[in-house]
Amino acid sequence: MTDRECMRLALELAAQAAAEGEVPVGAVIEKDGEIVGVGRNRREVGRHALAHAEIEAIDAACRKLGGWRLSGCTLYVTLEPCPMCAGAIINARVDRVVYAAEDPKAGSCGSLTDLFALPYNHRPVVERGLMEEESTCLLREFFRGLREKRKSVNDRERSGI
Repeated sequence: MTDRECMRLALELAAQAAAEGEVPVGAVIEKDGEIVGVGRNRREVGRHALAHAEIEAIDAACRKLGGWRLSGCTLYVTLEPCPMCAGAIINARVDRVVYAAEDPKAGSCGSLTDLFALPYNHRPVVERGLMEEESTCLLREFFRGLREKRKSVNDRERSGI
């Protein structure tokens, strides 16, 4: 599979997350042309802080491959990984990370900080911006919808409805 095909699948997973009321983030792990793990955000549905797309994908890949080392794997994710996910990527020994949109509030692969630049025992190769526009649009629409919903609730409360 090509990088674009993998990221397109990650974007489809992100759209599924958005449809469930989750922040639209999707992740795909590929090894030797085969998808070995997928995930999407499920923190709200699962009521669990660890239910990030990357963590789900890493878990699925470890189960499929039969071990915790994901050497030879590439992780595709629609939003730059947070500190928790960057740590999981390091610990799982993922070789390459390709992400679409930067996250200036929690991005830990170069935007806010770069955990991969620290002297840990593993440093994945990082590629930024693949299908960034599509991911950014999905995120923007999701958060616009949340703001509109919040405004509608506030307006109803003020009017006594």
